Amino acid sequence: MAEGLMKKMYGQRAYVQSAGVKNDMEVDGFSIAVCKELGIELSRHRSRSFEEMQEWGDDLSQFDLIVALSPASQRTALELTRYYHLDVEYWPILDPTGLGESREAKLAAYRQARDQIRDRMIARFGPPTQEEQT
Repeated sequence: MAEGLMKKMYGQRAYVQSAGVKNDMEVDGFSIAVCKELGIELSRHRSRSFEEMQEWGDDLSQFDLIVALSPASQRTALELTRYYHLDVEYWPILDPTGLGESREAKLAAYRQARDQIRDRMIARFGPPTQEEQT
């Protein structure tokens, strides 16, 4: 969700890649649904790990900032970048997986997480670019 939101809100202002601790997960259907509500297409995205990013040519030392959305990803980011001069920020975002019993309750939890990410981006990076506003 974070990568899709960042690209939608800020366009080409920054190079964005999302990565996680693991790469063995498909993008969650609820994430796809709540991002689609904002015109963000996630159905073709897949999860990738930090190691996979490096294998594909993304040198972590070339990034200025890593935003971690879980304590596990924060630990991994700090470990992998301890010799690089870049910032690692932890944003405590609700983990909506496993929340809610009905479809509507699950969607509400995912919307809450999506909106928390969006609000943190606006607080950190300022208003979305004019043509990319959601």
